[in-house]
Amino acid sequence: MSMVSPVQEWLGHLGGDEAARPFQSWYEQRRWMERQRAHFGADGVRSDWSSRLMAPALTVFGRGAGLLGFYGTGVRNALDLRLEALTLSFSDLPPAFDGYRILHLSDTHLDNLPELAAVATNLTAGIEVDLLVLTGDVHANHHAAIAASVDPLGNLLDTIRVRQRRLAVLGNHDPADMAAALEKTGFDVLVNRSTVLEKHGQRLIVTGLDDVHRFFTPEALRAFKEAPDGFRIALVHSAEVADHAATAGYALYLCGHTHGGQICLPGGRAILTGLRRCRFASAGLWRQGNMIGYTSRGLGVGQLPLRFNSRGEITLITLARSGKASS
Repeated sequence: MSMVSPVQEWLGHLGGDEAARPFQSWYEQRRWMERQRAHFGADGVRSDWSSRLMAPALTVFGRGAGLLGFYGTGVRNALDLRLEALTLSFSDLPPAFDGYRILHLSDTHLDNLPELAAVATNLTAGIEVDLLVLTGDVHANHHAAIAASVDPLGNLLDTIRVRQRRLAVLGNHDPADMAAALEKTGFDVLVNRSTVLEKHGQRLIVTGLDDVHRFFTPEALRAFKEAPDGFRIALVHSAEVADHAATAGYALYLCGHTHGGQICLPGGRAILTGLRRCRFASAGLWRQGNMIGYTSRGLGVGQLPLRFNSRGEITLITLARSGKASS
């Protein structure tokens, strides 16, 4: 199997125009969708009026937090990251992957709160994993250069030893050009396609989709259906196609997008999650049919660099053979 990704092919690093054509078609469509004042979701096309109203509402909230004296507390909460360790068990996990370690990052948004990079580095420095996955929303501010979010992420990742691969998907805040930027930091970006991880002659299938919250296309669900047989893992920015993945026979679904609500009521009850479908999967561990899912609360923050009752995280997942999932 060629280790040349469609992004590399399209950039012309190693040639192969025919192989690059599907990616180039996606790129052109994605850029067109980015220019529209609409969200193309798995539930259909809808106006982005609610998103346009949200920005000024958050600005008002932030000013109110400053006037009432709890803005600083919110920033400190946002910087209080944790390393969440989980063991997820599956009866059909290939034996060679028993004990396989996956580091899951999501919603890094380091252009919004750069100080998070140093905090995250303290948590990950020297850690050794088999696979590193990034489930989208590297970027936050549409007016900022991509380097503002990718460069500090690259510095953070330099502290992590990854035995096999770095795999990433894009989120609703990531422009199409983010794919090429992530490739340059060592990621293989999965755009509605699958890749195979091999160990001692056994394999895992990992399928990665483009964002399905704002940039959904039928190719996303087609990628689920056309994935090779085997133990399948889905990497998707949001949980909004979890039901489709479960129906297609996936064993594990990793996502983010919600920030765990970011600003929540006491007890972690989210006020807003940004989910249009599969709202039950707004944070942490969940199940859909026979599939186990995990929604990261994210490393970073959205427009407001504040968290309340929702702690940011980096997730270390260990796959185990047989038994039930535990945390």
